[in-house]
Amino acid sequence: MKPFLIALAFLTTTISQAQDFAKHVNPFIGTGGHGHTFPGATVPYGMVQLSPDTRIDGSWDGCGGYHYSDNLIYGFSHTHLNGTGVSDYGDIMLMPTMGEPSFDNKVYSSTFSHDNEKASAGFYSVKLDKHNIDVRLTTSTRVGFHEYTFNKAGNANIIIDLHHRDKLLDGKIRVIDNKTIEILRRSEAWARDQYVYARIEFNVPLEMIKAIASSEYLGNITKASFSKKVKKGEKILVKVSLSPTSYEGAKLNSSEIKHWDFNKAHKAAIALWNKELSKIEVTSDDKDKLAIFYTALYHTMMQPNIAQDLDGTYRGRDNKIHIAEGFDYYTVFSLWDTFRGAHPLYTLIDKKRTADYINTFIKQYEQGGRLPVWELASNETDCMIGYHSVSVIADAMVKGIKGFDYEKAFEASKASAMRDVLGLDAYKKNGFISIDDEHESVSKTLEYAYDDWCIAQMAQILNKPKDYEYFMKRSQNWKNIFDWETGFMRPKKNGGWDKPFDPREVNNNFTEGNSWQYSFFVPQDIEGMIQAYGGPEKFEAKLDEMFNSESKTTGREQVDVTGLIGQYAHGNEPSHHMAYLYNYVGKPEKTNAKVKYILDNFYTNTPDGLIGNEDCGQMSAWYVLSVMSEYPVCPGSIIHHYENDLYFDKIFVNLESGEKAVITEEQRKINKQKAIQQEKEIESSEEIDWNSAYAIEEIIPVPVIQAESKAFKDKLTISLYNKDNIDMYFYSEDLNGNRILPFKKYEYPIEINSSQIIFAQTMPKRLVEPKPNYTSQRISATFFKKPNNYTIEIKSKYNPQYHAGGPEGLLDGILGTENWRKGDWQGYQSQDFEAVVDLKEVKNINEISARFLQDQRSWILMPTKVDYYISDDNVNFTYFGSVNNTLDPKLEENTILNFTSNETKGKKARYVKVIAKNFGKLPEWHQGAGGDAFIFVDEITIK
Repeated sequence: MKPFLIALAFLTTTISQAQDFAKHVNPFIGTGGHGHTFPGATVPYGMVQLSPDTRIDGSWDGCGGYHYSDNLIYGFSHTHLNGTGVSDYGDIMLMPTMGEPSFDNKVYSSTFSHDNEKASAGFYSVKLDKHNIDVRLTTSTRVGFHEYTFNKAGNANIIIDLHHRDKLLDGKIRVIDNKTIEILRRSEAWARDQYVYARIEFNVPLEMIKAIASSEYLGNITKASFSKKVKKGEKILVKVSLSPTSYEGAKLNSSEIKHWDFNKAHKAAIALWNKELSKIEVTSDDKDKLAIFYTALYHTMMQPNIAQDLDGTYRGRDNKIHIAEGFDYYTVFSLWDTFRGAHPLYTLIDKKRTADYINTFIKQYEQGGRLPVWELASNETDCMIGYHSVSVIADAMVKGIKGFDYEKAFEASKASAMRDVLGLDAYKKNGFISIDDEHESVSKTLEYAYDDWCIAQMAQILNKPKDYEYFMKRSQNWKNIFDWETGFMRPKKNGGWDKPFDPREVNNNFTEGNSWQYSFFVPQDIEGMIQAYGGPEKFEAKLDEMFNSESKTTGREQVDVTGLIGQYAHGNEPSHHMAYLYNYVGKPEKTNAKVKYILDNFYTNTPDGLIGNEDCGQMSAWYVLSVMSEYPVCPGSIIHHYENDLYFDKIFVNLESGEKAVITEEQRKINKQKAIQQEKEIESSEEIDWNSAYAIEEIIPVPVIQAESKAFKDKLTISLYNKDNIDMYFYSEDLNGNRILPFKKYEYPIEINSSQIIFAQTMPKRLVEPKPNYTSQRISATFFKKPNNYTIEIKSKYNPQYHAGGPEGLLDGILGTENWRKGDWQGYQSQDFEAVVDLKEVKNINEISARFLQDQRSWILMPTKVDYYISDDNVNFTYFGSVNNTLDPKLEENTILNFTSNETKGKKARYVKVIAKNFGKLPEWHQGAGGDAFIFVDEITIK
């Protein structure tokens, strides 16, 4: 393997004296705006995140359970997510009250004031206004510690409500004795099947004086109140230990805090934070800068979370109980976000945990058949895209981190890349993903290509030349969706560029972004990308254009796209590397200016001090690494381009080896010269003949197949073209696979008058038949001759994001699939669907049918009823028939129904009117309650 270039500075053996870095942490940063963080108590990578819940409605800004704009606390629960964009957790909720206990959260909740609220690393406190109760919280890794001070005498209660926040699947509250309770909470939200066991211990006896049992949960108690008479100023202490495996696990984990001294537990939490935060030392006279830096570092250390009991027992991806041997098992892997900066940061300051994370990945592969994508509580959420576990693995291997099985990690990576799901089958076959194949096709093509490059780096380290060649070729697939004429990564549909195209448009062809925000994602081949744009000057100009464009997107409203500088969006991860690309065209001063602007303006010491979702530490990791001038444009690469100025005069990194690295401007200059020399040594090394075993030819991009439409009436003209006017060959088949046009060189546009599939590829050498390495991949486009000459006038107005190719898309005979994001359905929100079909002549009509789709989790519901009318003059319509919906709106599986009416036979008419009644407002049971439902319609058939 190539040696690892040390980007950090010169090493000494000096060990820093103990300092209080935790005092700089402000957990309220990110709790306002759209940061989605929480202010409660936790310790580094802990299982417990004990925090107040002010949001229980599953709303986007309530994903962390708390928002700074709120003034009502429902309770204090023990699990929270740090800055995610989807809601979950909030398990094992306790709430102290006084008087007659109630299980109505409108009654047991309490107002509070930020004036009476404090938060610091490992600590949270607040005064509950309703009954004048002071709450203090701290934690160990697996135990939450509560202290309630009742400032007036009376009946004190501790409410436990297992129905808090997400959907309860199974629940039990079991009283062991008057000081001990055991709990099982099994729930469904983002994680579809989450297990939390808990052991609750009181320092004084309490009596369960009120409880609710439900037959739905086998008669088990799911709400309970534990009470006692208290004097003014009396305290009740509570310890809550968690386990993902069992009651026995929770009991074992309770031994982490064996005493009842709250202050002692708090000091232990601070000590844990100081141990971790001391890994990077910065100094400044600016207290805000220190707060921002150490809170950012704190946010990177709030996850991944330990997910095993003290004896190593954990719940695996197969939902079975296992023992972790030789490593610690973790959960909460927001890999689409964190592969970019957070995990590279861990490789620098936490090599042991990096190996543990990868061992966790390997176990999940062995137990679940694939590496994690976005794993949460032993559940694969399949949120976001790519298979970015491979980035984490490759980065660790390239940096020489030990402690995991390299061969097994490679096996798991290769297996994940060879699946036939989420567009991968088309990606492997065609060299790109089309709109026809899968939604978010551009983003998936680009991110798969990067991941494939990561797998190639592993293959190189393990001396697997064939695998290296295969995945390096796949890593060039970005070239198949790069439009050299417009200079953008563009979606393709049916072999050609999708039109119309607006690079500012946020739509289903991109993941939380638009073409601007994805057109620079080729971290594995930046030099190739620069050449594709026309060279350094044109590439620089394109970057300038992005940063200087109007800060406004079009298309779908995307709440994640924030922190805009032109079309750069710092509030979401796809943009995070872009400011550093100026370094690759010799303009480090532009990188420096952009990075400093972001550091100064998008990170502040305020509740809304994050410009976008924290996303499990990635937003903060960008800050930490940029401050250190260490941001990795391409994780998995040994080459490090660090050209921006240091944000602090001197930075120390305390390594696990006990050594200290110092980063200064002077030392960076020395390092840069060392790095240049090291690169020269690599290039001249005779250890491996890079020009033979690992030489890779550049792929030949596929041709573009362009036509006016996918469906046509009489005849259709089809053109082929490519960037360099290289020879292209084609042939065609009918829809049954019979050859129509022979394999031949393309010389002029093709004209067809029947339904056909056109197959084409670029062949720079004049060959009779294609050969490997000399041709592009073979692609195809299918064109349909319309079954009729009908036209349609749509009275309603479809959402421009869901147009299905325009009005004719409802009559073209091309049927949409359950995956509506591929663009084959028309979508109508907050209105009925109404359209009139012109048959062009009076015809016998025996049956009218229209297809509709339901995906209730996306607010798409079946129409309540579809009415059909017929007419001779398009003015006077008579009733033909109606079809009522029979599908349960709560059904979560994507479902297609034909609403077919053949009640009246033998009628004649020229015009057919279709009216589909919208479901209306979403009901209370729906996650979008109060919002407006969509109708999605595809094909209208008249017989």
